[in-house]
Amino acid sequence: MTAQRTLDVAHLPPYDISSQSPVWWGQLLLTFIEASMFFLLIAMYFYIRLSYDIWPPPGVQLPHIAVPTIALLPLLASVIGSYVASEAAKKNDRGGMLFGLGVNVVLAVTFLVLRWMEWSTFNFNWKAGAYGSVVWTMMRLHTLDAVADVLFTIVLMVILALGRVGGKQRLGVHVDSIVWYFIVLIWIPMYVTIYWGPHLVGAP
Repeated sequence: MTAQRTLDVAHLPPYDISSQSPVWWGQLLLTFIEASMFFLLIAMYFYIRLSYDIWPPPGVQLPHIAVPTIALLPLLASVIGSYVASEAAKKNDRGGMLFGLGVNVVLAVTFLVLRWMEWSTFNFNWKAGAYGSVVWTMMRLHTLDAVADVLFTIVLMVILALGRVGGKQRLGVHVDSIVWYFIVLIWIPMYVTIYWGPHLVGAP
């Protein structure tokens, strides 16, 4: 009978607050799945463009550039808060985690408020043909992701503020940063598509 080899892992910590954690890799792979969906929507946007002589379609005004560009600034800056919180989680720094998450939430909410202002300038809805459907789908799905992560971040802040700073909580803060990096990065190509697309591929 062949002896089976065993590996002693008793010396390993129960939680690894780093990219070596299986949860971290699971979240990263999940972002790849979501990114595929968003890139399919972007491809659909340009595919639909091929069916129109005028872009955006008649009756749809060119999207305003100013407010969404301003909104991009706090969104990009919010990554700093996520990074600070993630690094603090590795060092078991409760104050640093709360500070980083707080900065992230404030800047993320600022971005969402500016996005709501953007929407008020649209003169079309999701029922206004294929253009309206694909643009609103991109906007709403990204907003849903952003709102969900902001709520999750607030829950993490409450847990930390109550003094619960164990391995699970620190890992949650670290993994939350991956989610927010994705939300910020994936918005950049969608921002270019939605707001600059009509200017770049519209009819002369």
